[in-house]
Amino acid sequence: MDLHTNYPELSDLRRRAKRRIPKFVWEYLDSATGAETTKHRNRQSLDRIGFMPSVLHGEFDPDLSTSLFGADFPLPFGIAPIGMSGLIWPDAEGHLARAAARAGLPYCLSTVATQSPEDLAPHIGKDAWFQMYPPRDPDIRTDMLNRARSAGFNGLILTVDVPVASRRERQTRSGLTNPPRLTPRLLAQVAMRPAWAMGIAQRGMPHMRMLDKYKSTSTQGLSSTAHVGYLLRTSPDWDYVKWLRDAWDGPFMIKGVLRPEDATTLETIGADGIWVSNHAGRQFDGAPASIDMLPAIRAATTLPIIFDSGVETGLDILRALALGADFVMMGRAFHYALAALGPIGVDHLIDTFKKDLIANMGQMGARSLQDLPAPIDLDQRV
Repeated sequence: MDLHTNYPELSDLRRRAKRRIPKFVWEYLDSATGAETTKHRNRQSLDRIGFMPSVLHGEFDPDLSTSLFGADFPLPFGIAPIGMSGLIWPDAEGHLARAAARAGLPYCLSTVATQSPEDLAPHIGKDAWFQMYPPRDPDIRTDMLNRARSAGFNGLILTVDVPVASRRERQTRSGLTNPPRLTPRLLAQVAMRPAWAMGIAQRGMPHMRMLDKYKSTSTQGLSSTAHVGYLLRTSPDWDYVKWLRDAWDGPFMIKGVLRPEDATTLETIGADGIWVSNHAGRQFDGAPASIDMLPAIRAATTLPIIFDSGVETGLDILRALALGADFVMMGRAFHYALAALGPIGVDHLIDTFKKDLIANMGQMGARSLQDLPAPIDLDQRV
C-alpha cells in the first residue's frame, strides 16, 4: 500500500484514527477544554500567516537540518509529550520513542505517561527529554530527576501551565476517568475496536507507571479529569524553577509560556529554552493563539524557543520558524498517526512533514530554514 496515496496529509490519519479507537479514547485525545475556542483559535491564527512565493531560483534540495542545545537534528520538529499515551494506542510511548530515535528527532516522555523512564530506556535515542509535572515533595522531585537522568533522558521540561486540573467537558461526557474504569458503556465501545482492545488486553489497562512508587492508596476527592498525579504535585513558582535549574545539569526548558515578560525573567534565572504553548487549548479556553504570541516572545529573549499548539502541516512548522521559533513540537499529530496505522503511521507522518517542508520551501526559494522569507498577514491582503 502506498501510504502517501492513501494518507497524504494528517487529516486522513485523523479520520482513520477516529475509526480505530474507542470513543472515550478519541474524546481524550481530540478534545480541548470549554467551548474549545482556543483550539480553533490556534488553527485560525496559523491559517492567517502566509509567505510571498519567490521564483527563478533554479534546482535545489532544501536543507531541513537545524541545531538546538548544541545537538544537530535532520528536521526541525520532534514528538511532544502527552499524558496517558498508552491509552490512545498500546505501547504508544515505546512506538513513539523508537520512531523518534530512528529519525534522529527528540522524543518527550510525560511524568503521567503509561510507561516509566526505566521502561523507555532501551528505546530512546540520544536526544530524549523528560517532561515534569512538578511534585510538591523535594525528595520525590529529586528521585524523579535521578530516574530520568539514569534512564538516559538528557533534557528536562517543566510544564507550568497546569496549575489546576482543567474541566475538559468532552472528556467528562465520554465517561473516561483516571484511572480508567471500563463501565458497561465503555466496554461496548471497546468491543467495536478489536485492534485497540487486543493490544490493551495483551499489555493490561494503562496507568501512570512512574507514579507507582509514590502514589497514595486514596484518590478520593479528585475530579474525573484529575488523577493520582494531582495528589503529588504543586503549582510551581519562581523559586521552584530556580531549584530545578540547580538540580538538573542538562538543557532545561519551561513549557507553557505565553507572556513575553515571563520569558525575559526565565532567561535571567537560568532556563535554557522557552516553550511557547497554550497546551493546545486543553487547559484554558480564554488563551490567545500561541502563534500570535510568538513574535513578542522572540523579541523578549535570546534563548532558543520551542513552539507547539495547533501544528498540523509542514507549512505550519515553517510559519512558526519564520516568526521566531527555533524548533517545533507536536503531540496530537503523532498520536493520530499511531492510532491510524500503528508504528508505520509515525514514520509515515514524519516523512509527510518532511515532504511538505520541501514542497513549501521550494515555492519560497528557501534553500535552508535560515532563508525563510518574512511572513505576511493574509487577512490584510484580501
